[in-house]
Amino acid sequence: MSENQNLLAEQRRTLILDEVRRRGGVRVNELTRKLGVSDMTVRRDLDALARQGVLEKVHGGAVPVVEASTHEPGFEAKSGLELTAKEDIARAAAELVSPGAAIALSGGTTTFALAHRLVDVPDLTVVTNSVRVADVFHAAQRTSGPRQGAATVVLTGGVRTPSDSLVGPVADQAIAALHFDLLFLGVHGISAEAGLSTPNLAEAETNRRLVQSARRVVVIADHTKWGTVGLSSFASLDQVDTLVTDSGLPGEVRVEVSEHLRHLVVAGEPENTAESAEM
Repeated sequence: MSENQNLLAEQRRTLILDEVRRRGGVRVNELTRKLGVSDMTVRRDLDALARQGVLEKVHGGAVPVVEASTHEPGFEAKSGLELTAKEDIARAAAELVSPGAAIALSGGTTTFALAHRLVDVPDLTVVTNSVRVADVFHAAQRTSGPRQGAATVVLTGGVRTPSDSLVGPVADQAIAALHFDLLFLGVHGISAEAGLSTPNLAEAETNRRLVQSARRVVVIADHTKWGTVGLSSFASLDQVDTLVTDSGLPGEVRVEVSEHLRHLVVAGEPENTAESAEM
């Protein structure tokens, strides 16, 4: 991390969290030197990150929170994390959508960010098991009123999870009867060994149905999801066509990912540094 007194709070906290995860813990005095800010500023940042449940404060510093594979954070807890990365990812993912396409969006805060960028794409059919995603399209239609080309939204129904996704037999049956051009899939964790995973068993089954019903699977996940493994895997990396991630993904991981996927898109970097690999 380089010293910069002009870093925004969000940027500082992202750097702090990355440092905690990479090193397994940091001290306040180390962060003040590297960030060029006061002890009080660092302690406020640590307090904010601790409230979000992503690190644990200890005397003189902070350590990572070791989460059980069954721990499922709620939507609000996740919505404040990696905001810049999610916006970059949403912007890049939206470029993959053509007018008139039938697409599906799973639950999650990154798909929620993507939904905001798709409300003006004409003639979309949007299948989703996310209450939050459906609300984005419905709110846009309420604000602008009836308009030609407004998206048709299909909300699957089902039992609501802590992340505001709808899962279970009702959702699974609805998804199994549908076919869509593109699936945008948010994930709890992604790794070469476990593939895509989630701590929620019912959500894993619903995500399997989404993958089976899609002609093309696009995973949208920031770099912090790499190496995280939830209780249940629902797809291998070989079942994914494209991963859209952010520039925080390390180079060695990009190489590993590219061995499994046809396309790797690194959002927030110049176009000529975005990577793709043909299988």
